[in-house]
Amino acid sequence: MGVAIVTGAGGLIGSEAALFLAEQGLDVIGIDNDQRAYFFGPEASTKWRVAEVSKRTSRFRPVTIDIRDFDGIRALFADHAKDLQVVIHAAAQPSHDWAAREPFTDFSINAQGTMNVLEALRQTADHVPFVFLSTNKVYGDRPNSLPLIERETRWEVDETHGFAARGIDESMSIDQSTHSLFGASKVAADIMVQEYGAYFGMNTACFRGGCLTGGAHSGTELHGFLAYLMKCTVTGQPYTIFGHKAKQVRDNINSHDLVQALWAYAQAPRPARVYNIGGGRFANCSMIEAIELCERISGRTLDWTYSEDARTGDHIWWISDISAFEADYPDFKLTYGIYDTLDDIHQSGVARWKAAS
Repeated sequence: MGVAIVTGAGGLIGSEAALFLAEQGLDVIGIDNDQRAYFFGPEASTKWRVAEVSKRTSRFRPVTIDIRDFDGIRALFADHAKDLQVVIHAAAQPSHDWAAREPFTDFSINAQGTMNVLEALRQTADHVPFVFLSTNKVYGDRPNSLPLIERETRWEVDETHGFAARGIDESMSIDQSTHSLFGASKVAADIMVQEYGAYFGMNTACFRGGCLTGGAHSGTELHGFLAYLMKCTVTGQPYTIFGHKAKQVRDNINSHDLVQALWAYAQAPRPARVYNIGGGRFANCSMIEAIELCERISGRTLDWTYSEDARTGDHIWWISDISAFEADYPDFKLTYGIYDTLDDIHQSGVARWKAAS
């Protein structure tokens, strides 16, 4: 019987991946120790999602191990090495702001934890595809040096620039930019994943995501922009926008679409691959545009205020060019637009949010 190991299995991408892999006939070992509740408080706990995944499929087995525990991770990998078919590493400390509170914790989870999972796989089943959820924050604030033009509801890159048509590709430098401590710890992990692929010949891939979202997202103020925005709109909780005239732009990829991309790679892996992945020109919005959609879908008005203080390293404009991935996996298609994703978030979360308020 084939086995998949998913870290961060209670999170947005980890849980979506676990359900999908179970549907493919794999037994899924889901590693999650609910660190999200420690990072962001009880409202961000992933326990509800682990319980939901366990209820929905008998092929899912949750395991509470900290990815910083190398001996525990290696023992788990060794137990399943002969049947292991894919590893999806989605566990992380995901917030810029939180990383500055506890830099050692952030780095130990994002960098050392990734190293532990990589090395455990190398020692036990080095032929198995390793899929890493990296981030576009590895580019730091370099995207802010692009020639940006202010429009009525958003910032846009000058139409004569090479990134205007499809977005930012992997040629953008990660050097000489402000990353935030979170961005730095993810850079360390990203480079190590690449190195294990290039040096040891392992099938590793870094998926540098923009905003990853969907109905299963436990959004909070410090992480999960669209999910938290919709939650605040529904519950009446105040929301603060930080800087850039509320016109900063993000592309957003629904967890359903992202998992399809991860699976495509796992089915035909290649060593040391790096892909920008996101909603691209197909699915992106500014803060102002997202608020209008949340209000339209929910039928409520968001209570929001504006602060001039932009977050350190925050992107003014980010749209992912996913051409490199599409070239390697031409059957992949994005299916969720921004409205579709926000509707998914609303339908999945409204009952849970109201029950908790």
